[in-house]
Amino acid sequence: MYKQAQAENRRVLDLLEQLRNQCLLKGVGGLKSLAVFFRRMDTDFSKRLCYQELDEGMKAYGLEVEQNDVKMLFEAFDRDKNKQIDFLELIAKLRPPMTKLRIEVINQAFDVLDANKDGVLKLEDLKIVYSTNAKQHPKFISGEWTEEQVLRNFLDSIDTPGNPDGKVTREEFMNYYAGVSSTVDDDSYFDLMMRACYGLPNRGS
Repeated sequence: MYKQAQAENRRVLDLLEQLRNQCLLKGVGGLKSLAVFFRRMDTDFSKRLCYQELDEGMKAYGLEVEQNDVKMLFEAFDRDKNKQIDFLELIAKLRPPMTKLRIEVINQAFDVLDANKDGVLKLEDLKIVYSTNAKQHPKFISGEWTEEQVLRNFLDSIDTPGNPDGKVTREEFMNYYAGVSSTVDDDSYFDLMMRACYGLPNRGS
């Protein structure tokens, strides 16, 4: 029985790795677009998925997974056996793993942007702390976009694609940069890139 449980756990981890890799093949936004498919399936907005929603979400995203594997994956996450799994937990597990250094700098960037310190990035926050960056945007300089349009575009690029609500949680911010992180091999370069982008002090200063 113990050996069977171990084998099933290994299979679940292998399936998660396969799903993660297929997401990454679709680029930086792969995980976000998978989240969109799942959220569309979550018709009652419960942030939980039944077996059918998980199965349909994977198919809609173009992920070909054997029925037995979908069942095994679902059962592994349905810990309380209520025939539902926590959607946010599943997405968090699919997020590409990152080193402690990368997680720290992403959290620092979020903290800087979160001017109101309410745990959610909104237009009001960006107007306070990101206005200078917005005014350097090519479309603002050309007069094509206003400052608010630049800031809104920035928020929407990190928010859930296809269903932006004008708010970005720390988890959404982390998910977005986990995708970016997967394209950068060197920890130090990723750290410098984030610090330059958000005006963070250099490490150790």
